[in-house]
Amino acid sequence: MRALQEKQAIRHVAPERDHGFAVSLMEHLIVPTFVLDAASRVLIWNKACERLTGVLAQEVIGTSDHWRAFYCEPRPCLSDLLLARRFNEISTLYANGGAYGLSDFGVSAENWCVMPRVGHRLYLAIDAGPIYNESGDLIAVVETLRDITTQKQAQTDLEALATRDGLTGLANRRSFDVKLAEEAKRASRDQLPLSLLMIDVDCFKLYNDTNGHQKGDECLRAIAQAIAATLWRETDFSARYGGEEFTVIMPNTPLSGGMLIAERLRRAVEDLGIAHSASIACDHVTLSIGGVVAVGRDIHPDRLIAAADAALYRAKRAGRNRAVVGKFDEAAAASAAARASA
Repeated sequence: MRALQEKQAIRHVAPERDHGFAVSLMEHLIVPTFVLDAASRVLIWNKACERLTGVLAQEVIGTSDHWRAFYCEPRPCLSDLLLARRFNEISTLYANGGAYGLSDFGVSAENWCVMPRVGHRLYLAIDAGPIYNESGDLIAVVETLRDITTQKQAQTDLEALATRDGLTGLANRRSFDVKLAEEAKRASRDQLPLSLLMIDVDCFKLYNDTNGHQKGDECLRAIAQAIAATLWRETDFSARYGGEEFTVIMPNTPLSGGMLIAERLRRAVEDLGIAHSASIACDHVTLSIGGVVAVGRDIHPDRLIAAADAALYRAKRAGRNRAVVGKFDEAAAASAAARASA
């Protein structure tokens, strides 16, 4: 009888001992981890999580303030979305991160987090896993975090190498083609004006022949910096088209805006005052700019480029160091594109 009572006592004590061991184990894991109960209150905030976030366990245990460790304004963490089964919000809330995943074992996502207490952003790989009781009820969620900022930055740098021009730092021709196709499609769909500028450095071959290719490279870098500094809107896009040619895409920009920016770009380079004694246009480096502004339901990138090229040719023929910007003429652009491909 006594032996039976001892066995029953062991069965009651063991779960409590196991629970304590599990909590202790989780608190000392090297992986940053926190646990929320069914009401999104913090049950566990381990030492590694303290080190990652700068937030102490005593500040968040028993509260729903865990978001403060990652963001400046209230918003759900991945574990909150899992508890509330708000899976449709993940793609929006984690839009600036990598792809997210759903499985029977939980949810995973990546995201840039501002980390207010730490004082700088971190790119975190996040996993949230459900905990069920014997009845199958969801009673808690475990969220683990990995700092993969270094890997993300390396990936970003590699992507930049593939999309940036090595000499000037502007977008390269490949990026320009992709961007123009995207903006032409968007402008056609939304019936918004799309401006395109084609830019050529006047008499640049003569500049190279007179000053050497090293000086020529320095000149192109200075022009690229002037172009980038002149474009104030985040939506404006500048690229090195090839050689001494540059291009600018300006979404939702009417003719007046296209003309204004073209002239501003021309003056910005002229104001650099880069001496060019061999130029037939001026005694310093200047630009010729051709541009078109299109509004329609079927804006074709190739025809837009052909029309901007035709405007650039008119600027050169008129004496260089000037900007010629006009409305997009579909018929004329189609004819110019046909001649270019012949």
